[in-house]
Amino acid sequence: MYRARRNGENGGRGAGDAALAAGRPLLGADDPPPFEIVNPDGGARFALLCDHASNRVPRALDNLGLAPEDLERHIAWDIGAGAVTRRLAARFDAPAVIAGYSRLVIDCNRRLEDQQSILDVSDGTPVPGNRNLTARDAAARAKACFRPYHQACAAVLAGVEARGGTAPVVIVHSFTPVFEGHRRPWHIGILWHEDGRIARPLLEALRRRRDLCVGDNEPYDGASPHGYTMPAHCARHGRANVQIEVRQDLVADAAGVERWSEVLFDALAGILADPGLYLRRTA
Repeated sequence: MYRARRNGENGGRGAGDAALAAGRPLLGADDPPPFEIVNPDGGARFALLCDHASNRVPRALDNLGLAPEDLERHIAWDIGAGAVTRRLAARFDAPAVIAGYSRLVIDCNRRLEDQQSILDVSDGTPVPGNRNLTARDAAARAKACFRPYHQACAAVLAGVEARGGTAPVVIVHSFTPVFEGHRRPWHIGILWHEDGRIARPLLEALRRRRDLCVGDNEPYDGASPHGYTMPAHCARHGRANVQIEVRQDLVADAAGVERWSEVLFDALAGILADPGLYLRRTA
């Protein structure tokens, strides 16, 4: 059973309980949908996914008790990741699935039973609306936000594969330059586990530029037991895959998004032309 991560704090039940107790769904009629499919008719034979694209919070959760400025910080979303994903979808004519709500509501890249699925403290910031959640609260968030997003990911990938072959997956994230007091030197990180068909040549292409500090499974590890999207939609199905992490200060404005989208397009275009990527990997 799910339990929110604790930090020794006391408090009332999570925001939105009144609506749930009354039997109303978490997302109201004026809330945006839990995902967006960008370029659904794109002709590319691969798809892009973006788990942490949004800092939105359902109206019933009252901003999780956070100040508006906290929801603009990295704790709420991967700054710039959604914009980069949209631009890459346009450049490659590829479909993309973008999550519609903040990872503080529920993290779409964490297993539901993971203690990091719904945090009551994120990078030292308490999240009042996530304290003392019940299993019912957590299940409502999963039903409203987590499951629809991943169902959309599965449907888009199945649609791409209906045209033939196995669809590679490019997952786009971003990371904060400083975390828990430690400065991160990488401009970009390439995350992967076991299947290096995209990651290895992508690392080589980016390092050939010589103006970038490129992390190989940095600042996170593609083998981390916490990640959900890569194993659920890629490894389990034998799909070639990579998770890209761009440092957030580099994609915090339109100029940065444009530059890094072009860097990634240039590096990935030749790689994604490899017919071997469209074969299912078997153990």
